[in-house]
Amino acid sequence: MARRLDTREAGFDADFRALIAQDRDEAANVDTAASGILAEVIERGDAALFHYTEHFDRLRLTPETAAVSAAEVDAAIQQCDAADLDAIAVAAARLRAFHRAQVPADTDWTDDEGVRLGQRWTAIEGVGLYVPGGTAAYPSTVLMNAIPARVAGVARLVMTVPAPDGHLSPLVLAAAREAGVDEIYRVGGAQAIGALAYGTKTIRPVDKIVGPGNAYVAAAKKLVFGTVGIDMIAGPSEILVVADGDNDPAWVAADLMSQAEHDENARAVLITDDTAFADRVAAAVDTLLTWLSRAAIARASWDANGAIITVRDLAGEAPALVDRVAPEHLELCVADPDALLKRIRNAGAAFLGRHTPEAVGDYVGGPNHVLPTAGSARFSSGLSVLDFCKRTTYVGCRAEGIGRIGPAAERLARAEGLEAHAVSVQRRLEGG
Repeated sequence: MARRLDTREAGFDADFRALIAQDRDEAANVDTAASGILAEVIERGDAALFHYTEHFDRLRLTPETAAVSAAEVDAAIQQCDAADLDAIAVAAARLRAFHRAQVPADTDWTDDEGVRLGQRWTAIEGVGLYVPGGTAAYPSTVLMNAIPARVAGVARLVMTVPAPDGHLSPLVLAAAREAGVDEIYRVGGAQAIGALAYGTKTIRPVDKIVGPGNAYVAAAKKLVFGTVGIDMIAGPSEILVVADGDNDPAWVAADLMSQAEHDENARAVLITDDTAFADRVAAAVDTLLTWLSRAAIARASWDANGAIITVRDLAGEAPALVDRVAPEHLELCVADPDALLKRIRNAGAAFLGRHTPEAVGDYVGGPNHVLPTAGSARFSSGLSVLDFCKRTTYVGCRAEGIGRIGPAAERLARAEGLEAHAVSVQRRLEGG
């Protein structure tokens, strides 16, 4: 049973602090293991990559069999249900449309001192996309990571996906084709992150790595940062639903379980101003958990990390509580969600109104479903086109421009004791 909190109770603030401070990451320290695998990939390249693939995925590879061929992708697509392929196409089209609106524009102007200023945007050249494999099949992960990269203009998009016992999800391969992935390799784990970051004879290195994975993948991404860029270190999934008593409790219960079923460490929280409604939602969750296919996972998540919070005044109290949680997913199931959203600062993505479940955002909403977790929405945002772009600024001075702004630069350089800096400006001033 999820914990119940009430802002009218004397111990609420301490209980709420304990809730949001709760450590939901996997307990095992995997950094040492991931570091060892990365070191072997650096030293032995393909030999280490293929050794760990055989060890963990029971799949023996060679340089000739590591890549998934175009013919294999064609065959996989033939195995897919036509309706599933249509759904992938719908999702891809909506994602492209939304992300095209994020493409930044170059700027170029001359200021009042006659100095030319500007910035230009260029796409990252090569990006590696990690996709979970095996029993998990997440074509949506492929679309959400690959499409903004393609929209940004990334020239080379490489996907790694583990293939335990040789199995690859046909839908994942179909999504890769739809999204325009260039290269696909049947490798996973920390060894795949190492190959993408450092390169092997079979896999050329990339410049940035994106995509979710298990604790070893997350640890490896953290360790290779600096050699390559990464998107984020994602934690367990989470949802916070703000709902008044006019909602259908079965709808809200399903929304809460849509995140709880991801992972035993996931978190689902309801904030409401109606105690009777809170009771009905709790009962509806119990009913769902009698038949959901992933009920054991969802129940473990709900019991360990779930919460129902009752407040006196939804509009008055909920925004501050939401900001303290800074949830990955925020549903505002109220009559005027826009008014409430204006008072909230911290959320990865918001879903507005009673008819907008978070699950729509996972697949076909348009915005990206790769979002900050564990309170990091306080200082970061979801994946976007900008994550696949670099900004180069520039300055252009003519003689009159350096004559106007140069004296201040020379003065500051001397104040900092950097004589060569000062002289480089001084000589242009004297020569102008």
